[in-house]
Amino acid sequence: MSSNQPSQPPLLTVKDVFAGYVEGVDILQGVNLVVQPGELIAVIGANGAGKSTLAKMIFGLVPVRSGTVAFEQRDITGIAPEDVVRLGMGYVPQIANVFPSLSISENLDMGAYLVKGDINALKQNIYQIFPVLAKRQKQRAGTLSGGERQMLAMGRALMLEPKLLILDEPSAALSPILVQDIFDLVQRINQTGTAIILVEQNARKALAISDRGYVLDAGRDRFEGKGTDLLNDPKIAELYLGVGHIKSTH
Repeated sequence: MSSNQPSQPPLLTVKDVFAGYVEGVDILQGVNLVVQPGELIAVIGANGAGKSTLAKMIFGLVPVRSGTVAFEQRDITGIAPEDVVRLGMGYVPQIANVFPSLSISENLDMGAYLVKGDINALKQNIYQIFPVLAKRQKQRAGTLSGGERQMLAMGRALMLEPKLLILDEPSAALSPILVQDIFDLVQRINQTGTAIILVEQNARKALAISDRGYVLDAGRDRFEGKGTDLLNDPKIAELYLGVGHIKSTH
């Protein structure tokens, strides 16, 4: 986790955003979010709260009706995802996040499509973070396990060395052991200086490793605070963490 000074200008600012997939139906209803450079932010909430929509909206995949999104104090509201990538943002969707017919090495090549010149050093950095990928560079992505695919998707997004990485439900459908591996990797990536927005159903684990967290409810940021403060807040535990959910993460 980072130890940023509050005097730094924000890396990302989402202000009063209304957005949705269908005209006239807003999933996000005045949502706000701020990310400082190098910060790890958890976004939690019930199913249908708008978490994944928020991630996609920031990356330019969901139309913004009103409000603003600023990256490094530049207004990026409504710009195309490929332009968002060029500015230094990466996004890993929950599903369909690798090219199954390509090898691990070729998937990483695809992630570096904006890089001019040799990308070998970039690939070696990824292999250091994800040693399991280094051992299987020629293996087709379609034959990897769910956890390995998730690692590859994260590695591909890191090939352009983004300042901000958005992860949409990286632990979804993984076994408990692999879930812990993914959360450990998220922390390791963050410790290299990359800011992260971690959208997660596994709220307790996400809050436990985050600098700050946002609780979304019906498309609005209902609560915001330090990750550990939210984790230990009885009201949030009752409303969003659930007794059954708490037991399931031990």
